[in-house]
Order: sequence, then structure tokens, then C-alpha cells
Amino acid sequence: MNIFGANISCQVSEYLSKALKDISLYDDANDILYEAFGVLAFFENQTEFEELQSTLNSFHSIVSEPDRAEYGDFQTNCDLANKTTLYLKDKELSPQVIIEPTCGKGNFIVASLRNFNQIEAVFGIEIYKPYVWECKFNIVDFFLDNPNTQRPDILIYHFNVFDFDFDKIQKEYSDKKLLIIGNPPWVTNSQLGSMNSNNLPRKINFKKHNGIDAITGKGNFDIAEYITEMLIKVFQETTGNIALLVKNSVIKNIVYEQRRNKHKISNLEKYGIDSKKEFNVSVESSLFFLNLNSKPTFDCKEFSFYKNDMLIKQFGWFTNKFVSNIDNYTNIEQFDGKSPFVWRQGIKHDCTKVMELDKLNGHFINKLNEEVKLENELIYGFLKSSDLKNTIAPDARKFTIVTQTKIGQDTSYIKNNYPKTYDYLITHKSFFDSRKSSIYNNKPLFSIFGVGDYSFMPYKVAISGLYKTFHFTLILPQENKPVMLDDTCYFLGFDTIEFAVYTLILLNYPKTIRLLESITFSDAKRTFTKETLMRVDLFSLSQCISSNELQETLHDLNFEYSLDVSLESWSNYIKKIKPVEKKQLQLFA
Repeated sequence: MNIFGANISCQVSEYLSKALKDISLYDDANDILYEAFGVLAFFENQTEFEELQSTLNSFHSIVSEPDRAEYGDFQTNCDLANKTTLYLKDKELSPQVIIEPTCGKGNFIVASLRNFNQIEAVFGIEIYKPYVWECKFNIVDFFLDNPNTQRPDILIYHFNVFDFDFDKIQKEYSDKKLLIIGNPPWVTNSQLGSMNSNNLPRKINFKKHNGIDAITGKGNFDIAEYITEMLIKVFQETTGNIALLVKNSVIKNIVYEQRRNKHKISNLEKYGIDSKKEFNVSVESSLFFLNLNSKPTFDCKEFSFYKNDMLIKQFGWFTNKFVSNIDNYTNIEQFDGKSPFVWRQGIKHDCTKVMELDKLNGHFINKLNEEVKLENELIYGFLKSSDLKNTIAPDARKFTIVTQTKIGQDTSYIKNNYPKTYDYLITHKSFFDSRKSSIYNNKPLFSIFGVGDYSFMPYKVAISGLYKTFHFTLILPQENKPVMLDDTCYFLGFDTIEFAVYTLILLNYPKTIRLLESITFSDAKRTFTKETLMRVDLFSLSQCISSNELQETLHDLNFEYSLDVSLESWSNYIKKIKPVEKKQLQLFA
């Protein structure tokens, strides 16, 4: 941009436009700029000031736009859009109909017009009106630069993609080769809902979750996943392809649900892109490609977008198990079964400022930097994911108040039995009342979740759900009380140290690590979940570890951590973890 014969950056022009928006006199403008930057007499007269305002206003009315990143709107740059269509062209795709379900500024449409020469019709759908106009302007600009390019019928709709009638296109062009291409929003339904966005599907439980799953984390889903599933369902019997830029979690979920949906899609491929480079966001994402109108397949091949001739791995369904690396899994699948113990998640309270405490010079301090005087009975050592780095956890550096021994327990007992604790909690009641999760609705005062008999077992074996470290940690009681974990951790609880140590040895066994590496996804929000950990068959692992390995590992643990655990209880442990054989029913005449 050029003003008064001088170049001005977008950053400066945007600042001046906002800072001087409501200013009418150049003296007032000079005062503002002097206060901000120390420059005297920025404008020499009223004419200079008005001329700059006029130029800024005309400039920004054309090109300025709100930051729509919060809506998951990361516009695909022209270079990436062009490389994507060239890649598809190398795969010998020659589409006759192009559909971009959330077309934005139209970069994928322009790239398709540039690189495919048999296009007969183009359909773009976009909810944000300024993008609709910019998409049209970009298409006009393309044809002005390329006057000899074939001109298909092009329709750009100002429409909510969730209300658009894709069935009409499918019926009209069912005999044409189709390409659905684009970059749907990288945002979840709950995120858009919190922004009061109207760009949402109807409120349905499209994954058919039951009970509490439908109102907590599992009820949330990516908008891109919903859009992709919707398009597959409509066009699965139409010859063609889908090529969408989406988060890796979306691809994993679609492949996972394919076993249930059995959509007529095949040749599923994932091409990892550098999201930081392409979109300046720290999200794992890829180009997701598939064939429509084909015999259903249930796995996906993974490549790099930048080196797409080299297969990285293959993930998906292997027999009746969903795995992250099929090749590696085939060597250790015998250990993929069912855990004899139930994995639990740590305590969830959503009230860190009140419930979590530090100890300084013998005094408890909360996150509001208040010194807190409480009875000790409801205070327990507290570990988080970052504390689970070693084979045996260190002493707890934090503490937490545990108000219930089971979910839903009446908490009125605190007032009579622990008056100091009750006074503290009731004084901070507003923090509990402001918790956003619906799981606390209509529950007793100061309710927590992830608590039960298992929480109070003295010995625990735990792992962080967040970190990508395939290592389990033994947690010992402190001051004759069990140590609690937060809800980012998963654990097994034991009454005896022997059973806890045996389990620790089996879980840190190399074959266990290889199993977990082949069934977990490194780009998942949580590397480990209860469902994943419940697949580790401890009994099968116990049958392949040699006596020498067991003895040596136990000896090393005893020596390094001053334990005194023997193998005396090993046979009882095996009986405990051995699956119960189902007795065959006999029919008598």
C-alpha cells in the first residue's frame, strides 16, 4: 500500500485505521500518536489527516476482514491448493464435477480450474458472505489471466453447508466423475457453540453415544468429521473421489467408524502436512483421500504430503481390532486382549484454585495465594501427569481435598466432622458454582468425579494419558495415606505392594510397549485412554516372560528403590489375572 508516496505496512495501516477511526481533528490525532509513539506534529494540517483517513477507509473496506481462526477457518494458501490438485492429477484423476463444501476464498476452485481440463460444473458453498464475493472475484481474476481456459458452469452459494441440498447435485450428476475437495473448519461443535455460531449441524448425537458419554467429552465432535461423513453418505454411490484437508483425529475417527458404517469407500490414504508451515497452527493434519463407489475397505495408508511415494505405515482394522500400525501389530497381537484389572481415571474437580494446595513451611497455600487451615483427614497427596516420569513416583509436591469417597456421596458430613474444611469450602462456593461441566448439575455441594474405592487403594500403577512416554510408574502411600492422581492420569489400584510391583514389571515389559505403540496414536489428544489400556492382556504377557527376566527385574527394582518384594506371591497373582474359563454346558436327554 502506498500513501503520500511512501510505503506503509499492513500492520501500521491497520493500527492507524483503528486508532483514528473516531477522530475528526488532526490536533487530536497528533495527541494520540504523540502519546503512543512520541512523534510530534504527525500531521501538519487538517488536509493531510483527512486524506490519510480517506485512503485508509477505502483500502480497509476492500481487504480487511475479521480474524476467523477462532472458527477453525484456516484458509488454504494458493501454493498448497495448487500442489494438492497437481498431486491428484498425477494420480490420473480427471473430474468433471468439482464440489468445495466450504469454499472460503476459492483457492481450491481456482487450482482445480488451473489443473483439470475436463471440468463441466463447479459448486462452491460458503457461509461467510465476504468470502463468497472474494471467491467470485478470484475466479474472474483467474479467467482474465487465462482467457483460453475452458469455462465450466460455476455456482458459488452463500449457504450453511449443513442445510445445503447435496442430494440434488448427486442426482443431477450421478453419471459424472466427481471430486469433492477443500478444507472444512478445524473446530469442534462445542467450540462453535460457545461462540454462538449458527454454522452448526442440527443438535444430534451422530455417533450414537449413550448416557454420560453423550453429554461429556465423547459427545463432542469435529465439524470437519461431520461434514466428511455427510458427504460420504450422500455421494458414496457416485464415481469419484474425496480429497479434504482435515485434522488427523478426523481421519482416525472416520476409519474407526467405517467398520460400523461400511460406506462404499476404498483406497483410504492420509498425507501428513506441516500445519505450522502451511497454516501457522500447531495441529496435526493431513490430506485425506479416498475413492467413492467402491467395495468398502477398513484401513488407511499413511504418507507424507511432501514425499508421497514412501509409505510410512498402515492403520485401521485388523481382524476385529483397531490398531495404529498394522505391520508391527501382527507380531504382538496375542497380547491384545482384556485386562484382568479395571483401569481408572484420576480425580476430576474442575476447581483448581480451591481444591489444589501447596505446602509451605508446614502451611497449606491455595492457588489464590491464601493460607489455608484445614483438618488433615480430607487432604491427600496429589500427582499429575508431569509427576509420572520415573519408575517410582516421588513424594507428592501438591495436595488435594477429597470431599467424597464415591460419586454422588452426600457431602453434608463435612460440616459436622470437619468444620474448618467446610468453612473454607463454603467461603469459596462461588468457584464450585461456576464450573461449566454439566456433570456437576444437581449434584451435592463440592462434588468431584473419578473417585471410588479404587482411589483409596494404597498402591497404584499409573501412566499419563497426555504424554507420549510408554512408561508406567509405581505410586506408594505417603504418611500412611494413599496418593491421589488427577484426571489426566490412568491407574490400577492394589492392596498389596507385591501385586502392584508384578503388574509394573509386566506393563513395562518390552512386548507390552510394542503392543501399546501399535495401538495408540501419537497425534491423539490423549495417547492413552482407558479403552486402550484395557486391551493389555497381563496374563498372556506373564506366560512369555521368563523366570530369569522376572527375577532380574525384581532384583533391580528392590536394589534401586529399596523395596523388599519377593516372588512368593507370584503364583497367587497368576491365579488372579488368569481368565476364568467358561464351562461348556452339557445337554442331557
